[in-house]
Amino acid sequence: MKKQSLTMTVNGEPVSLLVDSRHRLIDILRDELGLIGTKEGCGEGECGACSVIMDGKLINACLVMALQCAQKNILTIEGVGSVAKLHPLQDSFMKNGAVQCGYCTPGMILAAKALLDVNPKPTKEEIKVAISGNLCRCTGYTNIVKAIEDVVKAGDQDDEQ
Repeated sequence: MKKQSLTMTVNGEPVSLLVDSRHRLIDILRDELGLIGTKEGCGEGECGACSVIMDGKLINACLVMALQCAQKNILTIEGVGSVAKLHPLQDSFMKNGAVQCGYCTPGMILAAKALLDVNPKPTKEEIKVAISGNLCRCTGYTNIVKAIEDVVKAGDQDDEQ
C-alpha cells in the first residue's frame, strides 16, 4: 500500500511522517511515535481507553483514521503534566486512589481535562456525563469523580497542556 504524508501537531510538537492510509490515529501514536499511554481496549469506541484530545475535543483514537488528523492538534496523556510537575488532575487521581490497574487512567484524565477546559466548574452530574464514555473495571468511579471534583474545588486546573 502506498504511504501518504501526514503533518500534525502532537503534544505541542510538529510531526511529519508517511503513513499507510489504513492506519488509525492510535496506530500512529503507539507504533510510529511511541506514545503508549493511549491504550487500545475495544477497538470500537466503546471503552475510552484510547481517548485523546484533538483540536480541543475528546475523541477515540481507535475510530479516527490517521490521515483525518492532517493539520490537527493532538494531545495525549504524555502531553499532560510531566514527571517533575504533574498536572493537577494526575496529582488528584493519585491522592484520591482513582487509579488501580491504570489501563483506563489516561483516557479518564483526558476526558476530565477536556471537560474542565470548557467548563471549569462542572457539577458532579456533568463530571459523570463527561467520563461516561470511559470504562473502568476496577474503581467503581467514586474515587475518579472525587478526584475531578477536588481539582474543581481547588480551582487549580492548569491552563497548560
